[in-house]
Amino acid sequence: MNPITPSRATAWWICALVAAALYGNYYVYDSIGPVADALQAQRGFSDTQVGLLNAVYSLPNVVLILLGGVLVDRFGAAKVTLGTAGICLLGALLTALSPNFEGMVAGRLLFGIGAETFGISTLAVLAEYFAGSNVAFTMGLALSLGRLGSYSTDMSPTWFPHAYAQGWQPPLLIAAAMAAASFAAAAAYWWIDRRVSAAAKHTAEKQAQPFVWRDLLHFGKAYWYLLILCVLWYSVILAFRSTFSIKYFQHVHGLDLAAAGEMNSYVFLAAVFATPAFGWLCDRVGRYAPFLAFGAVLLPISLAVMALSRSGLWVSTALIGVSFSLVPAVMWPLASKVVAPNRFGTAIGLMWVVQNAGIGGANLVAGWLNTRAGASAQNPAGYNDMMWFFGICSVIGAVFALVLWATAGRKDQELASRA
Repeated sequence: MNPITPSRATAWWICALVAAALYGNYYVYDSIGPVADALQAQRGFSDTQVGLLNAVYSLPNVVLILLGGVLVDRFGAAKVTLGTAGICLLGALLTALSPNFEGMVAGRLLFGIGAETFGISTLAVLAEYFAGSNVAFTMGLALSLGRLGSYSTDMSPTWFPHAYAQGWQPPLLIAAAMAAASFAAAAAYWWIDRRVSAAAKHTAEKQAQPFVWRDLLHFGKAYWYLLILCVLWYSVILAFRSTFSIKYFQHVHGLDLAAAGEMNSYVFLAAVFATPAFGWLCDRVGRYAPFLAFGAVLLPISLAVMALSRSGLWVSTALIGVSFSLVPAVMWPLASKVVAPNRFGTAIGLMWVVQNAGIGGANLVAGWLNTRAGASAQNPAGYNDMMWFFGICSVIGAVFALVLWATAGRKDQELASRA
């Protein structure tokens, strides 16, 4: 790869704009959770329908995300970031303005089509501008600042109580405004990138690699253990936290909407500070698999505490926050160590494919389980099947993280890989 070589100040401006664009993107993704109860009360949506609003985000990317790296290769990270940010804006507007369920589904589908390729292109942006210098830390930092969007979504019932008092639509219009801000940040980055590219007078090679099916034959067992953990861990934590957790806190733990959103927000607030810190720590000590295993094991423990205790909700939320900080900080650097550099793009592409399939499937299964059991404020026990489902999936993921540690993450192996 031939990295772009702008001034240090320009590179950090790019990082700031990427973080701002990610902020708006994360805000929109999580905007369904805080209005889930209102959609049921005011529009008669079932839990299955609410789950579909987030599941449909992931389902098209089971196939389309394979094209994301190819698009970045062919058209460049700047153009793809700007184009996909525009698609996300259109999706957010359609979701907020649609008068029926089908229109909202179409909006979330459009948003999902843009958002995942947007995610790949932003990684490529940072790889171009920080190649060989702080790229892992920079990615963690931008991701963490972007996650403030998820924190803001959870806090929005407290910050915008008048909007929520008016019904389900005003909060989604706020989300559309955040998508517009994300698009503006992407446009500013695109403009700066054009100036940098013109000054460089050469075209840089892009980070992404096209998906090649035969490359799958060259991945070792460690990669497949990591992939299984990826799909199970992300399926549990995103399907629960982004779709059902606020309703669960309201109906099972008796919190009001504002308190439930604030409790849910602590997960991402902790990750904002802890993710880059954990990434820096792993880089310093040269160990990844033990940290990954520890973060994966925390997830089933946190779900068990949440389901079995009525008074320790903050404890389970804190444990989820640590897990959500550790696992992403370690997973992607570790992936680069268990596959050959020339197949890294293929490896990440495949991980994102199964991740989206898992998140979409988990949303649908959890929504179906809640609907079948009649989960509600009047029947909080109806959420038990959903919690069993999430718990079992998280335990299986933790087992594969431990197997990865035992087979490819011992100290001598990781230090040899670092060397």
